[in-house]
Amino acid sequence: MNNLPVTQLQMEQFKKLKTEVTRFMMMYQFALNELETKIEILKEEFHFLHDYNPIEHTKSRVKSLESMMSKISRKGIPISLDSIKNNIKDIAGLRITCSFIPDIYRIRDMLQNQFELTILEEKDYIKNPKPNGYRSLHLIVEVPVIMSDGKENVCVEIQVRTIAMDFWASLEHKIFYKYAQSVPTSLLMELKQAADAANRLDKQMERLNREISVMKENQDENYGEELTKLLMNSPQFALPAANEDNRNA
Repeated sequence: MNNLPVTQLQMEQFKKLKTEVTRFMMMYQFALNELETKIEILKEEFHFLHDYNPIEHTKSRVKSLESMMSKISRKGIPISLDSIKNNIKDIAGLRITCSFIPDIYRIRDMLQNQFELTILEEKDYIKNPKPNGYRSLHLIVEVPVIMSDGKENVCVEIQVRTIAMDFWASLEHKIFYKYAQSVPTSLLMELKQAADAANRLDKQMERLNREISVMKENQDENYGEELTKLLMNSPQFALPAANEDNRNA
């Protein structure tokens, strides 16, 4: 069977589709770039102006077209760019790994207040872990992106978790992939125990950090008091004695 020749109209339609898909994918990449720039600025500020940086590292990704097609097939979503944008909120994803659990909520508040991002959805799997023990804070935020032909509000999924949570989630994902998601019950129980152990470690490290912070504050306060006493007793900083005229005035 001979291939039919491609008409000029079909070629134009193909070019138009390619442009629309490229713009669609770039829109999500630009949203991630915008967020990562803000996070880098925040990290630099913490590094230079504060003694402590709550952000350990970040990782981002944009779903491939194949992954999106698979998801819309599972969910029964109509195949159109508008439909995909309105129904799939995790096309762009950013993971922020923090040192301690309180840092997670601190970062969430900064994203909302300092960066003025609109949080459309929040799922707190730290206060309400999944049955398998998974813990993380999931946010769907709206990021304004300026394109050449106008502004687009782009949804990005942000996951904020501690190092221990990220370690567990990464290994759990690899185990499920190895077993093609058919993990034996005995291993599922051990994974849940490991998640609980990671949570206990998080809480222990948070307590140690809090106690060390209190000790440092006390040391700084004692040092300040000793320095003040030293200065007050030093002849160089003694107040000049009042003269006779001032005393008899």
